[in-house]
Amino acid sequence: MEKAADTRQRIIDAVLRIIGAEGIAALSNRRIAKEAQVSLGSVTYHFTTQHELLRESLLHFVAQETQHFTELAENCARADGLDIPGAAEMVETVAGGTTFDSRHIAPFELYIQAGRDERLRAAAAECFAAYDSLARGILRRLGLPDPDRLAGAVVALVFGQQLRRLATGSPAEDLVDTLLLLTGAAAGAGPAPCGAACRPPSGNRPG
Repeated sequence: MEKAADTRQRIIDAVLRIIGAEGIAALSNRRIAKEAQVSLGSVTYHFTTQHELLRESLLHFVAQETQHFTELAENCARADGLDIPGAAEMVETVAGGTTFDSRHIAPFELYIQAGRDERLRAAAAECFAAYDSLARGILRRLGLPDPDRLAGAVVALVFGQQLRRLATGSPAEDLVDTLLLLTGAAAGAGPAPCGAACRPPSGNRPG
């Protein structure tokens, strides 16, 4: 027999897939139950309102993402120490490996919905606080000055560039280049080492 926690998770995953594929307006308990392959009663048992569904789905997604990024940063630090080029390479790996499937599109929809629905704003604020905290930790490891002030700018930059990738199909290297410029300026080193702009075309790379 499936555990209640597993059923709840299947419902949340279904909500994220539906929102990412068709938007929040496509949500209904019947549609969620079908997508999650659970009974209609299970949806209303675990989540009494759509607001609760949206809130928990957003918080769950961000918790998973921040845990993943934190583990990556910790692994980099343990292996070779974390410097600015290493952090940028980590971002490129993560961003370049992220396919904008429905599950990754869903949070953008939820953040926009928070602008319309005040009941979601506390959850959205909690999510951004988690991202800010992660960014502060990485910036401290890099030895950059005033990480508390810089963290919000880094998070905003990442979100903006990811939204641009989603809308235009621009490459992940654009995000890396911008991060290098921002962190290089914050470190007082002048223009940071360039990323994709200084890389030779793939056909001309050594090896």
